[in-house]
Amino acid sequence: MNKRIYHGSSRIVRSPAFGSGRPYNDFGLGFYCSEYPQYAAEWAAGPGRNGFVSEYSIDIDGLRIINLCSSQFTPLHWLGLLFSYRTFDLSSDTAYRAQEYLNKYFPVDQQSCDCIIGYRADNRCFMFAQDFLDSKLSYQSFRNALTSYDSNRQFVLKSNRAFDRVSFMGYTSAISDEVFPRGRSRELAAIKKTKPSAGANDIFISTMIAEEVRPYDSRLR
Repeated sequence: MNKRIYHGSSRIVRSPAFGSGRPYNDFGLGFYCSEYPQYAAEWAAGPGRNGFVSEYSIDIDGLRIINLCSSQFTPLHWLGLLFSYRTFDLSSDTAYRAQEYLNKYFPVDQQSCDCIIGYRADNRCFMFAQDFLDSKLSYQSFRNALTSYDSNRQFVLKSNRAFDRVSFMGYTSAISDEVFPRGRSRELAAIKKTKPSAGANDIFISTMIAEEVRPYDSRLR
């Protein structure tokens, strides 16, 4: 099965190279793409800076793909993996204990995977994740903030095998004046919409740590 994916950046990438890039991206070293060209365009362009969206076809038959957005996983698996590469403020006792808790109960074995599908830790999602770790945001609000928008889902090539399956299909321009305001507007709307929740069934990370809530707990679904 062939799948179309899109990479947004300041340049056209005709031949993605295994092993290049920054090791401290969300899921480590890899080639970060979107399944949606309009969102890749938003990633490519910044304020006053145009970019390009490179389009690819990838044959995913037989590839081992970890989909952190699927029902097999929870946002806590995503957050636990993020801890391996991104730096959080662990100055609060709750956030420090949360890291240990997530490492113990929500590990993700990505060593032999070819691709990862997962949420993009942009400014909005990273802010929500930090508030959740500090027990300022409930798990339910944190989950909704991550899962409500397709724009923050990314498709990441992780293995040499995956890179061998990619074919460059062309590119389009991402014009800052067109795509940056659109993405920024959606981000601000999402921040405004996501507020600390105090519903009767809401749980916070402090409670989850105390009760040693596991992945199969019904409150996580």
